Amino acid sequence: MFFSINPATGSEIARYEPHSAADIDQALSEAVAAQKAWRRRSITDRCAQLRKVAQALRANRDAYATLITSEMGKPIREAEAEIEKSAWTCDFYAEHAPRFLADEIVASNATESRVVFDPLGVVLAIMPWNYPFWQFFRFLAPAMAAGNGAILKHAANVPGCALAIEDVLAKAGVPQGLSRSLLIPSSAVAGLIADDRIAAVTLTGSTPVGQLVAAQAGKYLKKQVLELGGTDPFIVLADADIARAAEFGARARFQNAGQSCIAAKRFIVEEAVADPFTELFSKHVRALRTGDPMDRDTNVGPIARADLRDDLHRQVVQSIREGAKVAIGGDAIAGPGAFYAPTVLDHVELNMTACREEIFGPVAPIIRVRDADAAVAVANDTEYGLGAALWTQNISRAHALSRDIEAGAVFVNGLVASDARLPFGGIKKSGYGRELGVFGIREFTNIKTVWVGPAQV
Repeated sequence: MFFSINPATGSEIARYEPHSAADIDQALSEAVAAQKAWRRRSITDRCAQLRKVAQALRANRDAYATLITSEMGKPIREAEAEIEKSAWTCDFYAEHAPRFLADEIVASNATESRVVFDPLGVVLAIMPWNYPFWQFFRFLAPAMAAGNGAILKHAANVPGCALAIEDVLAKAGVPQGLSRSLLIPSSAVAGLIADDRIAAVTLTGSTPVGQLVAAQAGKYLKKQVLELGGTDPFIVLADADIARAAEFGARARFQNAGQSCIAAKRFIVEEAVADPFTELFSKHVRALRTGDPMDRDTNVGPIARADLRDDLHRQVVQSIREGAKVAIGGDAIAGPGAFYAPTVLDHVELNMTACREEIFGPVAPIIRVRDADAAVAVANDTEYGLGAALWTQNISRAHALSRDIEAGAVFVNGLVASDARLPFGGIKKSGYGRELGVFGIREFTNIKTVWVGPAQV
């Protein structure tokens, strides 16, 4: 049984029967049949369908946003923004996919040679709870445009969102079976990966789960895109606009209650400006309003599950025992719901829990360093490499330093964010492959060479 629990109250919203083995088999067969027909439709037709998906998302924004907030605790304004971002990404690929997937003529010894981009088939998408619509649609929009189908295995605590995604596609008139949501336990994933009807796998989730999925998919030689954990650095150099860095830093850490793979997770600050930055940053954190996520004035909602809140508190307590200093917060909020007080930990060292482990919640560790070189060294001293923010007013220096930072993206004087126009993904234990942009749409294609003779002398 799958349970939908409101993390703001702890009360049950609904419960759902899992799909049976027969349901899974039928869904896979229908997806394969639908995808074979879908890939034969012109890209113009496929893109027109994507625009209808965007329209369906926007037309039902309030209902879907309310579901997101009720099921995983995201503040309602952020949930509405998530729906809009999903719709915008569908529109983006509807506009640009024909160019991204156009045949590329390549000069060779052939009479004619070109590279074409054919769909792979039905892709298994294993998705997390923190952005229950966006994570899926950022994969689905380019995958559908390229001619693929999809099977969604969503996180167990957002079954309502998983089924609502099917509702979006049905309202938009997407061919029946092309994308299905399966309510199944994690133990059933290996069987799906092994099934010949699944052509490839995409996962957004933790690094340990990514390692497991990679091993399972690798056994069957199936393509994977893995977007995994991160301990993203937020570097503040001495010449930065400190007031602006502090303001944006609070947003970068505490939106979605800090439950984002690309949220700022380690604030690495040059010693010369560490005190004023910490003071200004803490001022912004104190101003955050934690509470009912349906209240439009709320900035920070609950943690998505009580067990995740408890593990977050373990990390905070261990870091304090290791020598970190509490500037703000440091404890769970009493009462119903899985709320945790926005927390700032100062004087965090490299060997402390708050620096070594991924902190997935409203906790900000501040690490003080002597200079820019030390800041980059600390930023790279992690097994992860997803996103990084660099704050400095010396842009030429920023360009040089950004080449030294080990991450899939470096944002200078701004928030690390996913954007349909730009590739998104990580290195090291943050995964591999790219979503979004032109690179993302080609991940689940067969990049095929077509050579036409006779050869030219």
